[in-house]
Amino acid sequence: MDQLTERQKDVLDAALALMMEAGDQLTMAGVARRASCSKETLYKWFGDRDGLLTATVQWQASKVRVEPVDRARLDLAGLASVLKRFAADWLRVVSSPTSIALNRLAVAHAGSDKPGLGAIVLENGRFALARRLKPVLEAGREKGLLVFDDAEAAFRTFFGLVARDVQMRLLLGDPMKLTEAEIVGDAAEATRQFLALYGGDEE
Repeated sequence: MDQLTERQKDVLDAALALMMEAGDQLTMAGVARRASCSKETLYKWFGDRDGLLTATVQWQASKVRVEPVDRARLDLAGLASVLKRFAADWLRVVSSPTSIALNRLAVAHAGSDKPGLGAIVLENGRFALARRLKPVLEAGREKGLLVFDDAEAAFRTFFGLVARDVQMRLLLGDPMKLTEAEIVGDAAEATRQFLALYGGDEE
């Protein structure tokens, strides 16, 4: 999402804020009013409503960073650093009120006759994150830092160690509030557990 202008990012933030209030009643006209822009501008930038929803999910997912790695120089400390940052970013994003509202709406859509948002969240959220992190895991395998046969299975394990029951509890209304210290600690622990399961012999 680096190609977005600051103005477009402001519009997507406005759309996310409105989604928290309006839920399924989100409209292009409502977003235009909230963002102080024209509907014509929204259609030009994002296409239709599904295009706008896709862009909002992509904007949220882009806040989970995956640092580029130098495959030739990658070591265990560097790999652990990338994994911990990914895990901490994901926990910050998924525990935000915006993401909770977005995911609740996506779940509601998935169980109805209009599953569009559910598919959008899967493709541009969880699946996109996997596509971004798997090359890092594969780089770790190439250096002998990780041992696994299937990158998707390794990603699912790491993702599960990070997520635990946090997202489910939040979606079901648990008022839990993750502090920054808890997020950093949980990210470090998930990384430690993952490396214990998949770590190779190379230091």
